[in-house]
Amino acid sequence: MTVTRVTEPSAEPSRMARRAFLQAAAVVAAAGPIMTEATLAQAKMASQRFGVLPPDAVIINANENPLGPCQAACEAITKILPLGGRYDRMGELDALTNEYAALHGLKPENIAFYAGSSEPLHYTTLAFTSPTRSLVMADPSYESAAAAAKISQAKVHRVPLSASYAHDVEKMVAADPQAGLIYIVNPNNPTGTITPREQILWALDHKPAGSVLLVDEAYIHLSEEKDVLDQVAAGKDLIVLRTFSKIYGMAGIRCGVAIGRPDLLEKLQPYYQNAMPVTALAAARASLADKELIPTRRKWIADTRTETIGWLKTNGYKPIGDSRSNCFMIDTGRPGGSVVSAMRKEQVYIGRLWPVWPNAVRISVGTPEDMAKFRTVFKKVMDAPAVAAAVGPAPAIPGRGGKTFLS
Repeated sequence: MTVTRVTEPSAEPSRMARRAFLQAAAVVAAAGPIMTEATLAQAKMASQRFGVLPPDAVIINANENPLGPCQAACEAITKILPLGGRYDRMGELDALTNEYAALHGLKPENIAFYAGSSEPLHYTTLAFTSPTRSLVMADPSYESAAAAAKISQAKVHRVPLSASYAHDVEKMVAADPQAGLIYIVNPNNPTGTITPREQILWALDHKPAGSVLLVDEAYIHLSEEKDVLDQVAAGKDLIVLRTFSKIYGMAGIRCGVAIGRPDLLEKLQPYYQNAMPVTALAAARASLADKELIPTRRKWIADTRTETIGWLKTNGYKPIGDSRSNCFMIDTGRPGGSVVSAMRKEQVYIGRLWPVWPNAVRISVGTPEDMAKFRTVFKKVMDAPAVAAAVGPAPAIPGRGGKTFLS
């Protein structure tokens, strides 16, 4: 009788699979929490126990677009919803990637989509900074990169804005010859101010060898400023971030994009890349196809912003710089935290504070009705006596005189 020996499967493949899993898990764990505009705003609200906001609240604290997705995007979401039980098996990601690349004169390999632009911002910081390669950024500017730099144990150089409230690119480039990443937000968040394209190109040409320039263009469509995507096509050491959260009104739907050389984008992949929501892909494609969306919404937001800033100046208040975005800052001349709290009592929720300017508050542009209520409540708050701080004077905002208080 022939006996066939049945052997147990080797344990080696399972050990290898477990090792790969643990390595991947370690990378994800090292990536840490991703800070987004939403989480920063919500964390502030949670810390102050806001709870569920009343339906008549004016919510202008997170740079959201009150217009929401365009009609075509809403229809695209509705159409694809029955397929929401599946991952993208319909080719939506490939179609969006090809369409986005063609729209901007790039190749599909220059494009990587994420669930919002905060993910690639976080991963880019992790990929190109380390204990020996620093992050250079403006101050004040969007905080998420600095939060990621803590995870990579990188030193953060915060360079004050210039006298015109642009990024001071010469000082940023000179901040550290070993910089790994130089981060420019254009238009800037929280000021809404522009750094001219020629200055960004200067930074790209003069940055330290081996460093990468990260240009966050989340708000670029709200301005008339020319972008720097042609420098990606030219193969420069550059990654550009875009999002559908702002002018496209898709903040809660989550769709962002990193644009760069394929070898640079590849360095982001080990940190994590989740499957894209099929609803976001469909909505983004529909939004790109709406050729009137950007100019129409840019004007709508600009008209509302201009009206509000004009009122502020007429009434003796001090908006900071020349915003070309859906947010702006006001130098209140008193602790900004006290202004935020007083506005909240009137059901008007404005943005968080930046430590370098503790007397300044950020305002997101809402609907004309939102901003009308904002003006009424802001005047009421500012007409009340200021609450002075118990400690010494805060740093002055450049170009601004008068007494300041530390919040």
